Amino acid sequence: MQRSTTKMWLALAILAVASPFVCSANAQENQPASPKTQAVDVAKAQPSNPDVPTQKVAPISKDSGFVIGAEDILSINVWKEPEMSRQVPVRPDGMISLPLLGDIKASGLTPLQLQEQLTTDMKKYISDPEVTVIVNEVHSLTFNVVGEVLKPGYYPLTRRMTVLDAIALSGGFRDFAKSKKIYVLRTQADGKQVRLPFNYKNVIRGKNAKQNIELEPRDTVVVP
Repeated sequence: MQRSTTKMWLALAILAVASPFVCSANAQENQPASPKTQAVDVAKAQPSNPDVPTQKVAPISKDSGFVIGAEDILSINVWKEPEMSRQVPVRPDGMISLPLLGDIKASGLTPLQLQEQLTTDMKKYISDPEVTVIVNEVHSLTFNVVGEVLKPGYYPLTRRMTVLDAIALSGGFRDFAKSKKIYVLRTQADGKQVRLPFNYKNVIRGKNAKQNIELEPRDTVVVP
């Protein structure tokens, strides 16, 4: 009996000594992470350079090979010459206007060709001009569909497009459309307009396939 009592007191003594250490360990486990540790966790959860998609389209640069057309908007910058730097529209006649230089032909040139021309012309007034030409807005790459279609109007010509494609894009014919008398109105380089006939019924039957021509910028598809 005495030996059992001794063992019991010995166990209680050991428990009393160990309790502070156990409580301290439990308290440390239940403590919230330090601010430093939390910062590290957040940094791991978030990428340092998140890839955020953008819908912004970059302007056309000088070396893109794009050919400037009427109604395009150009940004012309002359280094250290703010009076000469400006944003200008290409007029329907293909010309732009700049201080000192007056009217300059822009239509039919690439941005790089126009840049070289402007650099040469400005040497008469500025020592060693540095010119940059960028197409900010493109309005010349369009075609028009008019007449008896469901959705007449201007459409972008950003890919290969035939007369059949244009008709489909414009929603098809209205009830009284004269599908045999369609034509494409095209302005030639000399300014003259020509009519290119298109007989819809023949083309879809495999006849006169050559009439289904590829459209060019500023063509007008007329559906009587």
